[in-house]
Amino acid sequence: MAKGEVSSMSRTVIEPLSQFDLSSHSRATTIRSLAVATSPSDHQHAFLYVGTYSGTLFSLSTNLNNSASSNGSDHPKHNGGTGESTFLHKLSFQRSVSVGDSPVESIFVLVELGKVLVLSEGSLFLVDSELTNHAARLSFPKGVSVVARRVRSGAESEGSSEQASSSSGGGGQRFLKRLGSGVRVNGLRVNKEGEAHGEGNSVFAVVAGKRLLLVELVLGGGGTGSLVILKEIQFVDGVISTMVWLDDSIIVGTANGYSLISSVTGQSGVIFSLPDVSRPPRLKLLRKEWRVLLLVDNVGIIVDPQGQPVGGSLVFRHGLDSVGEISSYVVIVSDGKIELYHKRSGSCVQVLPFGGEGIGPCIVASEEDRGGKLVAVATATKVVCYQKLRSEEQIKDLLRKKNYKGAVSLVEELEAEGEMPKDLLSFVHAQVGFLLLFDLHFEEAVDHFLLSETMQPSEVFPFIMQDPNRWSLLVPRNRYWGLHPPPAPLEVVVDDGLMTIQRASFLRKAGVETIVDNDLFLNPPNRADLLESAIKNISRYLEACREKDLTQSVREGVDTLLMYLYRALNRVEDMERLASSTNWCVVEELEQMLEESGHLRTLAFLCASKGMSSKAVSIWRILARNYSSGLWIDTALNNNIRDSRENLVSGKEIAAAEAAKILEESSDQDLILQHLGWIADISQVLAVKVLTSDRRVVQLNPDEVVTAIDPQKVEILQRFLQWLIEEQDCNDTQLHTLYALSLAKSAIEAFDSENLDSGNTESTSGISIFQTSVRKRLQVFLQSSDLYDPEEVLDLIEGSELWLEKAILYRRLGQETLVLQILALKLEDSEAAEEYCAEIGRPDAYMQLLEMYLDPQDGKEPMFNAAVRLLHNHGESLDPLQVLEKLSPDMPLQLASETLLRMFRARVHHHHQGQIVHNLSRAVDMDARLSRLEERSRNVQINDESLCDSCDARLGTKLFAMYPDDTVICYKCYRRQGESVSVSGRNFKEDVLIKPGWLVSR
Repeated sequence: MAKGEVSSMSRTVIEPLSQFDLSSHSRATTIRSLAVATSPSDHQHAFLYVGTYSGTLFSLSTNLNNSASSNGSDHPKHNGGTGESTFLHKLSFQRSVSVGDSPVESIFVLVELGKVLVLSEGSLFLVDSELTNHAARLSFPKGVSVVARRVRSGAESEGSSEQASSSSGGGGQRFLKRLGSGVRVNGLRVNKEGEAHGEGNSVFAVVAGKRLLLVELVLGGGGTGSLVILKEIQFVDGVISTMVWLDDSIIVGTANGYSLISSVTGQSGVIFSLPDVSRPPRLKLLRKEWRVLLLVDNVGIIVDPQGQPVGGSLVFRHGLDSVGEISSYVVIVSDGKIELYHKRSGSCVQVLPFGGEGIGPCIVASEEDRGGKLVAVATATKVVCYQKLRSEEQIKDLLRKKNYKGAVSLVEELEAEGEMPKDLLSFVHAQVGFLLLFDLHFEEAVDHFLLSETMQPSEVFPFIMQDPNRWSLLVPRNRYWGLHPPPAPLEVVVDDGLMTIQRASFLRKAGVETIVDNDLFLNPPNRADLLESAIKNISRYLEACREKDLTQSVREGVDTLLMYLYRALNRVEDMERLASSTNWCVVEELEQMLEESGHLRTLAFLCASKGMSSKAVSIWRILARNYSSGLWIDTALNNNIRDSRENLVSGKEIAAAEAAKILEESSDQDLILQHLGWIADISQVLAVKVLTSDRRVVQLNPDEVVTAIDPQKVEILQRFLQWLIEEQDCNDTQLHTLYALSLAKSAIEAFDSENLDSGNTESTSGISIFQTSVRKRLQVFLQSSDLYDPEEVLDLIEGSELWLEKAILYRRLGQETLVLQILALKLEDSEAAEEYCAEIGRPDAYMQLLEMYLDPQDGKEPMFNAAVRLLHNHGESLDPLQVLEKLSPDMPLQLASETLLRMFRARVHHHHQGQIVHNLSRAVDMDARLSRLEERSRNVQINDESLCDSCDARLGTKLFAMYPDDTVICYKCYRRQGESVSVSGRNFKEDVLIKPGWLVSR
């Protein structure tokens, strides 16, 4: 419920339009009633009808274009408390007509009929709307006290129009059908000419004495009219003093309370009762919502046509003299003031003095139209006509008063009611945002910017960069409603705002009211804080704009200016995140600024994201050099690493790593080779990643890369060659040979500098990039590759102690004796020597190895244990006589006796086994011969009745063939069938037919 104060949502809804002073026309009377009407055909003028206590009806008109705002003033100015405005136009006096000597109680303007119905002296009078003829008293019972015109809501009107199109009866007759029984015509003739007046538009509820009559006004020839009584309804619950007829519901007010009467059935029911002590009841039809306002003292209750309360109640500040309606507001007149209350929220939105205190009862009248924009207020002798401000003007007025919340709420209300397009809400949010921006409320300003769907990001560009600039033409030249200054850089906005606050402070000390925010006086802002807040919030807006679908030029402006703002706040992490991500920054606009401010990392990220690889890598090289010289320190690294040496190393590695990322994707070989050296100086691992990257489109030329690699960076060369050979399947013999030579040279150096037990160090420069030793890699490569030149490698390692590598190379060259000598005598690897003999596959190889064991030469002692091992493993394949001949006389007999005995036994066993196999083979051969002989000696008898098993032809004397499965076919079918497959489908080559022979059967 609304309270009795003027809410914070106060606004200017209506403004004075024109006025009329009755005393200038008649000093002997005062105003009793008032009505306002507009013509559907004349949208420039409105008409007012004023009824006086002396029984005179005045007709006035006003020009709707003569508003206060159109005369150059945004706010009406009143002269003291009299309500007389110094610039108001006068209501034009049209005509007057005398109704009688009694007061004119009520006025009903029948616009569609061109008539005015007047209640005076308990009778009803009819006069034309232009007051050109005398008022004609309608023949009707006297004693009329209350009249209410039937009003149809939107749904009711639609239903009535459909019935009217299908009905042939008159308006009164059609309405009779809905009223049902109890109709009583008072002897007057129903005029057929009145049928065209519409259905129910000229139907009234009339209270005459204690009777409630439903009548229809029927016009006759010559403009005369008569009332036809349609129905009389008995109502006994008190005397009716106020009444509203909406659709089929008649709501009446008596001293006891409010009741609802059905115009169709005549039944009545109590809505609620009034307190014992209360003001007289009063009703007001709210045409915009098709509701009825019931007043109880200073409380208004809104009900629907069924008498059910709708929404909350309205609580007025004081008692009221009269009530009206304009748009979404209820107009209350009391004590010389006009008060407007919003129907939905119940808030008092405007208080407007018009006549001063103590002027007596006042009257308010509004248009009988849902979209009415006029309301008239009358005192005893004066009439003031007010016009509803256009919605835009109301919003502007709130914005001028810095009531931004109220302006947005008003737009939302108008949008919900369908009076404003949706785009206007976005427009107002943007307008409010700019006003708040110039009021130095930057956070709230950006909040409104983000709520606006129509605001363009380019509108904030002038606040960041001074015009003219690259994006000046993108800024829309839209000053909105001209309520805020033109855009200026944020520094200027802050300075001007502080100057305004200072000026307002002086004015307040002088007693002059200002509209500057009180918070700014209580807590004077600091320029630096304001500027920081402005930049932060504008950054927040641009960040949100990056998610929108913008044109390329606007995207470039958003990202570039966002980088400017990040730089102003020194938000390094945000700068680098924006630069390294997908962005639309213009490098030319930012390059100088970033170089001067020392944000080279950001510039490098930005160049890399724009494909400027050469410049980006050059910047990282500069950073790496400055790190090493101590000219540039990463503050982020300083915070995380206290050790300055660790900080220095980490900074250099980061610079090299970022450069390596760029080069890994680049196909520019010259650029890669140009920067490979300094990256390798910092990290050989990163250099290898650059050379072996598979992310580039075009791979590097191996020969040129090999030439460009620093000879001191042996491991880089080896890793690159390994990658080419193992992962890229390179078959270049020169590269294979180069790789083998490089590995061999490194292996020799490692062997010479370290002992065999700790030979895992790969480079004199520090930690190796390989996980395996260089000799292991050399051995694996020599065994796996067939494309290198073994002689060239052998020449290199000939004088070294790399015996296993030599054995591998001799094996490649086919020098078996040298291989066996190295394996058996140099390396003393009996197992390897025996495996190599098995690889050779000749028995003499074992004999040769045995000779080496028994006579090592070069003064070495015979290797009897190795010889015994050889005889034990492979003695069965050796000739015992040759072995005995080779045995040295110095060899202890006990070492070889057991082996020789086993060798002899195996020899005898092999001989007996061979005889058995020979005899079995002869038996099998004999069995095969016998089977073949039996098959050839087999006979078949053919007579005249014999048939071919394939084509069923008689064989007779024809040539025929017989298969091993005893099937017989003619020669013709045999040629077609072949000798391998019989008629039964059996293939004798794949499925051999075995017949048991004598050997198997026995």
